[in-house]
Amino acid sequence: MKTTVKNLSDTKVEIKVVLGPEEMGPAEEKAIERLAKEVKLPGFRKGKAPADIAKKELNPNDINQVAMDIAIRTAVPQAFMDSKKNPLVIPEVNVTKYVPGESIEFTATADILPEVKLGDFKKLGVKKTAVKVTDKDIKEVVDNVAKAYAEKKVVKRAAKLSDEVIIDFTGKKDGKPFDGGAAKDYTLALGSGSFIPGFEDGIVGHSVGDKFDLPLTFPKDYHAKELAGKKVVFEVLLKQISEITEPKQDDALAKKCGPFKTMDDLKADIKKNLEAQNEHKATEKYKDDLVQALVDKSKVSAPEILISDQLRFIKDDITRNAASRGMSFEDFLKQTGQKEEDWEKEAKKVAEARVKASLVLQILARDQKIEVPDDEVSAKIAELRDVYKKSPEALKNLKDPRVRQDLKNRMTIEKTLEFLIDSNK
Repeated sequence: MKTTVKNLSDTKVEIKVVLGPEEMGPAEEKAIERLAKEVKLPGFRKGKAPADIAKKELNPNDINQVAMDIAIRTAVPQAFMDSKKNPLVIPEVNVTKYVPGESIEFTATADILPEVKLGDFKKLGVKKTAVKVTDKDIKEVVDNVAKAYAEKKVVKRAAKLSDEVIIDFTGKKDGKPFDGGAAKDYTLALGSGSFIPGFEDGIVGHSVGDKFDLPLTFPKDYHAKELAGKKVVFEVLLKQISEITEPKQDDALAKKCGPFKTMDDLKADIKKNLEAQNEHKATEKYKDDLVQALVDKSKVSAPEILISDQLRFIKDDITRNAASRGMSFEDFLKQTGQKEEDWEKEAKKVAEARVKASLVLQILARDQKIEVPDDEVSAKIAELRDVYKKSPEALKNLKDPRVRQDLKNRMTIEKTLEFLIDSNK
């Protein structure tokens, strides 16, 4: 077998393969042996006739076709292995010359795992964000706790800020309703800033049963581009007004929240939890920043097929999240004011970044011989079985070898990230 390698790009290769009689002869013998199993001759059970006798009953074209298939299927993996190229998909084969029983010439083209040259992973110059919890942060949580324990009382008076109202509304642009601009029996806390500027203030002073128009203008930086900076009119029906009375932020409120004797105890617990949350966020960001710095210092290309796969994962994730809110992917695009081609262009950048990050981490793990022992994977699966013991479907999935391998890969990546952090202290 003779091979000639042509790099079409950093992530795609074409290998020209030439096979001679020494490869085609055995391939033809195997073809005859395979086809002979379907031949029935007098005096022999089906498939038991000697190959040389069965050959006389076989169509030469069938022999040639099967021999060619066997030769190619044998040669392609060997050609990539000899060339030290790792195909990411089944190579596309194009036969350029075939002389039955003598030779065959073909090309095999495939996306390949690119060569990655890692930069210095010990000098990435990335700093971890300092964890800080302010009194303002704690007060925001206490305020939310107080709101959660607030009492609501339906009142018969004009609405004011801090009230909770129930409304029907329809938004119109140029006299026509626009997508996402209408709702019935919508509960809104006045002063919450949930709606565009002017909407909540416009309800203040109105009473139950009032129907009124609110002429407003969407902010210029509004996420839905077709509404950004546009003048609209909201038709509103005020159906109910509730006065919200929040409890005092004192020891009595703290006791309602858990095993706390004083408000100071509650605030101390809030601070502890916020510090833990901020520490987690800071660590995750630090990991992302380290990996990005390593990508920037390395030579790595992202194969188009892996980018496409990652792009599909991103879209599937958005679609699932949208479905949980009763929306489609198309609804998501409308809500965010994007055309699908614009979304795909930006999402592709994210997908490419993820692929490059994955590749540099894989190579780092390989070079540093970072592995996760099978017993650690088994322990993790046992832990997950306990977590999902009431979900038959989840327990069934945990038995799938592919799920085990995926879990092992994730654990390896996490271990590699820990190594990267230790290397940059």
